[in-house]
Amino acid sequence: MKEQFLLNPEIAYLNHGSFGACPKPIFDAWQNWQHALEFEPVQFILKKSPQQLLKAKAALAKFINCEPQDFYFTPNPTYAINTVMHSLKLKPGDEILATDNEYGAMDRTWNYFTRKTGAVYVRQPVTLPVVSKEQMIADFWKGYSEKTKVVFLNQISSATALIFPVKEICERAKELGLITIVDGAHVPGHIDLDLRDLDPDYYTGTLHKWMMAPKGSSFLYVKKELQNDLDPLVVSWGYDSDMPGESRFLDYHEHQGTRDISSFLTADTVVEFMESIDWKTQAKYNRQRILEQYGRFCDLVVSQPICPVTEEFLGQMCSIPIKTTDAIALKELLFSRYKIEIPVMALNGQVYIRISTQVYVSDEDIERLYDALKEIKAQTDLLA
Repeated sequence: MKEQFLLNPEIAYLNHGSFGACPKPIFDAWQNWQHALEFEPVQFILKKSPQQLLKAKAALAKFINCEPQDFYFTPNPTYAINTVMHSLKLKPGDEILATDNEYGAMDRTWNYFTRKTGAVYVRQPVTLPVVSKEQMIADFWKGYSEKTKVVFLNQISSATALIFPVKEICERAKELGLITIVDGAHVPGHIDLDLRDLDPDYYTGTLHKWMMAPKGSSFLYVKKELQNDLDPLVVSWGYDSDMPGESRFLDYHEHQGTRDISSFLTADTVVEFMESIDWKTQAKYNRQRILEQYGRFCDLVVSQPICPVTEEFLGQMCSIPIKTTDAIALKELLFSRYKIEIPVMALNGQVYIRISTQVYVSDEDIERLYDALKEIKAQTDLLA
């Protein structure tokens, strides 16, 4: 599978979770769409790309189990969540309940909007190590109050790589009459996603991470009854359109003027590629590798797993708690001396090394990391 990707063969790439990696067949399809755009820009933008967009959306809709009319493509989840935040009409004192495991860009965005509105962003602590799903749920709802209006939750956290019990939390939130917003950046192509079953109010996910699409390809799903309440982040030709379509929601958000949507148009090719490599079997194998390796790496750095080592809490990533004198220096050393690309991240006072396994990651790549950490621990003071 390594030969299917454009990655530098000298690097052990154990950081798929950050920006993904695009296989050659998908990358070629992307470039073909870019070529078609430049070959005849007017015809492509006005006639050809809308037709292909419908095909791409149909393929993705089937993959994530929703209607094509209920989502639109965005460059990334941050763009998607910004759009939702602009439409929430938060008032002073309203509370947004989240966890202390949310993505840093999302924390910053909520902080920005709460300063503007007077609302309050509640980062509810989740006890680590996690003991059970029930404990995660109980921890989360300790942050609830009569002022809570919105539940915001990542389905798979970035720094800790934990899978959160989003379905159970969404169900309880609906009983309480709360708005539910799910950041599923790491979910599509990583673990199963069924939006009909999950039933959030808003859901965003990427294609350019675990689905291996070109960079800048994500989506925002909005429940039907909320679609006409969502204001466009950028007002363009779809607003009060001279030729309105069947959906004002899509008019407002898909018709954005001149932009390159080539990455969006590859969605059907992405799904076809995943099916061609038997994605479900590949993903299961890579999840199993994480379960097998997690405890071993924790033992090496004299640490403990932050959750039960099962598929209920871990997908194709795991985060190993470490003690280091310099996280940035450790990351740079792993790359410069050992040719290993891997994130070393801090969250809530704890530093983690996060391992991602994907179809191109070999057992030798994982052993390279193990041997490197063993050597660093013996020869430097970077690992306690």
